[in-house]
Amino acid sequence: MAAAMARGWSRAEDGPEQMLFCDVEPEKATALAIEVGGEAVADLPELAERSQLTILAVKPAALDEVAQQAAAAPAVLSILAATPLQSVEEAFPGAAVFRVMPNQPVSVRRGCLCLTYGEGVEQGLADAVRSQLELLGRVVDLDDSLFDAATAVMSSTPAYFALVAEAVAEAGASHGLEPELAASLTAETLAGTGAMLREHDADGLRRAVASPGGATEAGLDALAGAAAAGAFVEAVEASLERMGQL
Repeated sequence: MAAAMARGWSRAEDGPEQMLFCDVEPEKATALAIEVGGEAVADLPELAERSQLTILAVKPAALDEVAQQAAAAPAVLSILAATPLQSVEEAFPGAAVFRVMPNQPVSVRRGCLCLTYGEGVEQGLADAVRSQLELLGRVVDLDDSLFDAATAVMSSTPAYFALVAEAVAEAGASHGLEPELAASLTAETLAGTGAMLREHDADGLRRAVASPGGATEAGLDALAGAAAAGAFVEAVEASLERMGQL
């Protein structure tokens, strides 16, 4: 997810002045630095010392180990899944700590980002961090206790929507459309539908598209018969259950 954020910032004219990268696999850090115009550094201590804001993008179990190596970080932005703000504050007692949950569309600056931070964070720093995050999409203030639910709703679901797009495009291609055209039509329809859902509730939009006795209603009946809506609810529940195991 940190790579997606870096790609989004690289598209913004007023993004970070410099982006530094470090990874347990150095070649990955180097490749990303080349892609977005940043710099790969040798280790975490160097990264922390040179950064105004250090983004944590590691497995939750590695938090304490990483914190020891990056102890010099003055400010930390955690994107660790299922890891409460308090845990990060305890690991970085001398830093201003932020927690954010972005989703993959931040790479094209159309993401959703849920944000919270510690009570001791200075307002000026909080405003500066928020300003940078807003370059990647919509930023929503959220209580730390609700981050797991938000993750299941907005961070995991791009994969589910991609699955829907793939299935619909493949169905179109099976009836004669060129596969690339079918995929493009599906992607544009998803994008347009997302824009409409900002202004209309889902039920109203569904009713507006599905005229009684029409082709769309037949499709919705087929989806109901396949328990499609319930399957998505189960997907969200499965994500929440897995986060509880982290």
